[in-house]
Amino acid sequence: MAEKQRAAQAAVNVAEFSVSELSQAIKRSLEDGFGHVRLRGEISGYRGPHASGHCYFGIKDDRAKIDAVIWRGVFSKLKVRPEEGMEVIAHGKITSYPNASKYQIVVESLEPAGVGALMALLEERKRKFQAEGLFDEARKQPIPFLPGVVGIVTSPTGAVIRDMLAGFTERFPTHVILWPVRVQGETSAVEVAEAVRGFNAIAPGGAIPRPDTLIVARGGGSLEDMWGFNDEVVVRAVAESRIPVISAVGHETDWTLIDLVADARAPTPTKAAEWAVPKYSDLVERTETAGARLLGGIKRRLDLARSEYRAAERGLPRIEDLLQPARQRYDAVDHRLASALRANTNAHDRRFQRLAAGVNPRLVAGRLSQYRDRLQSRADRLERAMRTDLTMKQRRFENAAKMLSTLSYQSVLQRGFALVRDASGGMVRTAGSIGDGVRLELEFADGRQSVTADGAKPDASPPPEDKPQAATPARNGVKSKSAREARASRNRQGSLF
Repeated sequence: MAEKQRAAQAAVNVAEFSVSELSQAIKRSLEDGFGHVRLRGEISGYRGPHASGHCYFGIKDDRAKIDAVIWRGVFSKLKVRPEEGMEVIAHGKITSYPNASKYQIVVESLEPAGVGALMALLEERKRKFQAEGLFDEARKQPIPFLPGVVGIVTSPTGAVIRDMLAGFTERFPTHVILWPVRVQGETSAVEVAEAVRGFNAIAPGGAIPRPDTLIVARGGGSLEDMWGFNDEVVVRAVAESRIPVISAVGHETDWTLIDLVADARAPTPTKAAEWAVPKYSDLVERTETAGARLLGGIKRRLDLARSEYRAAERGLPRIEDLLQPARQRYDAVDHRLASALRANTNAHDRRFQRLAAGVNPRLVAGRLSQYRDRLQSRADRLERAMRTDLTMKQRRFENAAKMLSTLSYQSVLQRGFALVRDASGGMVRTAGSIGDGVRLELEFADGRQSVTADGAKPDASPPPEDKPQAATPARNGVKSKSAREARASRNRQGSLF
């Protein structure tokens, strides 16, 4: 009983942790106890970068497995990218992930576990690209015989570029464009790929000339030094290039994946320069030889044509022999022509005499008299028809004129009516449409008179017409009106139409 009491008392004295506090304490213990470690094993469960750019996978051996993570910033700087099944040495820090109660290694650098691992990875990539057909000879382009511009992708400070430029100068001076890149290190693969794609992106005829041939060059080195030329991004950039590519990476015994996908592989960078352009002296010699052969061929062809011409000439008849039959035919026709003309003339004369004997002048005169009488008769008929038609049309015109005069408003004006127009010449039809002070024009049978309306309403009872009235000044605003015009104004007579 006493021991149980002491155990209960001890449990009460143990420090109490929250879940977060205990997880952080374990995390600190792992980080303080191990710190940075180098871990060797095989990559397992690698599926490439996450959407966030981080990588999550495992490193295992035959008995255990440890989770690993590579943050996005570290992944972009890795010299060797992780691949499934690859044996690597990971350098990083051991820590825990409290949310899942597990520990992991945060990888800061990654390298293959020895040359054997690199060779295994290289063979794996080679099989992959070969299965895609990137190494097929059918897809490779021919190297131009005499390129106008050569693009070189290499380091601007190494001995490689100096040797290549010396080779161009010795063999055939050529326009060379250098795209400087790093040929070793973490960024070399990306820089080489961008250089190849950059040369292909140059538009023909622009300020910068587009190369006709590309050379990717690097001096010799170890497998690790040349590893960037085995990278997938470089291999695919060379495979996609529309400009023929010559690979000149390393020495003759060295090889990389870019050598297999390029359109041609040179054993050394200097040889690549020799392959890219012909030797000037050889070209001159070949040109002279071709020119001499051409002149000899032309001379032989002319001699042969001359011999064939002479042989054909001997087989042709003489010109005199060809013209002799034609001359004989001409003489014969000339001899017969005069007698034929005389005979033709005599024949036409006899025919004329026969026709003349049958012609009677009186008969002709009688025929002419008949034709004259018929023509005169038709002329008289035409004249009578024209007069009749003219008389009918004149009557129709006179009737229309009378009807027009009868229907015209002028005849109405003759009976004492007037036509009222406004200032614009339009007819005024109602008294209500006339305002005070409006200028009006009255048209009578004998002329027109301008007046001004005063706007007053007319009297209800008209004045007696029998009683003469003297002309008085206008009372309703109409200036200089006669008695007759005043009555017309009082009657507010509008238009007749």
